[in-house]
Amino acid sequence: MIAFAVAIAFLALFGAGVLRDRRRFGNAVYLGLAVTFLGLGLLAEIDTAPPGVAASAMVVVLLVLGLGPVVLAGLLCANGVQMVRKEGRSPANLLSLLAGLGMFGVMGLMVAALVTHSWTLGLIVGTLLLVLGYISFLFVCFVGYAFLYGRMRLRRDADFVVVLGSGLIGGRRVPPLLASRLERGREVYESLAARGGRQPVLITSGGQGPDEEVPESHAMAEYLVERGFPEGRIVREDRSRTTEENMRFSRQLMEEAAGPGAECVIVTNNFHAFRAALMARRVGVNGQVVGSPTAAYFWPSATIREFVAVFLQYKAVNLGVCLTLILMGVLAWAVR
Repeated sequence: MIAFAVAIAFLALFGAGVLRDRRRFGNAVYLGLAVTFLGLGLLAEIDTAPPGVAASAMVVVLLVLGLGPVVLAGLLCANGVQMVRKEGRSPANLLSLLAGLGMFGVMGLMVAALVTHSWTLGLIVGTLLLVLGYISFLFVCFVGYAFLYGRMRLRRDADFVVVLGSGLIGGRRVPPLLASRLERGREVYESLAARGGRQPVLITSGGQGPDEEVPESHAMAEYLVERGFPEGRIVREDRSRTTEENMRFSRQLMEEAAGPGAECVIVTNNFHAFRAALMARRVGVNGQVVGSPTAAYFWPSATIREFVAVFLQYKAVNLGVCLTLILMGVLAWAVR
């Protein structure tokens, strides 16, 4: 019963956090803790379930714990190979492959510790599992809440739609990834325009990279105009080089047109939506972030990359916890 009470408490904190501001990573942690304690409560009550139900539940739990990591590592490796074949060997494209190989490496260390009965190796593995357990918990929280955030209802009171740039092909052509954002931005614009009253403005946001012939925002605007979008409703933000600059410079344009606190909907790809929302909150942009579709094979590496960026955004806390766990392992080894 205590676990259920704790789960309800964290669920209440989650609900209050979403009502206050849905763009908070704390909401993801509260939700993860609520689900964790709910699961612990259900496991504690499993002996009260009918014999057949209890036995089936235990088999499922054991299969998930035993085979789940192996299957997940294999899928990550397979996805990593696919990413390299389709997208090239950049460090970002290797993330899912490296994650899968890392998981197999940890499993190998666990087997070695059991076979050799080495106390030192067992302590290293235990410490490593504690650190990875903490990181894995945060990753599951991130993925779960990002999925939920991407399905929250679109706000209906925004006067601006901001589409974030993502690079051009051949110096001036819009690639499929960016085209997906622009089409989603058009959908959001039309949804806001249908409400009546003041017509929204669409901001294409992206500066000119060293290998680009024109600023991204100009190519994005040209893409939309060629497909019938009203040119008079487009504003080009052409100074930014990073996502944070996208936010800051677009905010300046919105405040010049509508004053401080101007409300907007920001459009990016779905794997990037939650981190972009965290960034929008940090730089003071009053906007909800929505995502456009992305190829399924691109998701694992992109999601890992997004999580790493968020993890390091709170590095003081996260690295502090990891360092504490490592020091606990070192202390246990020293006092043996």
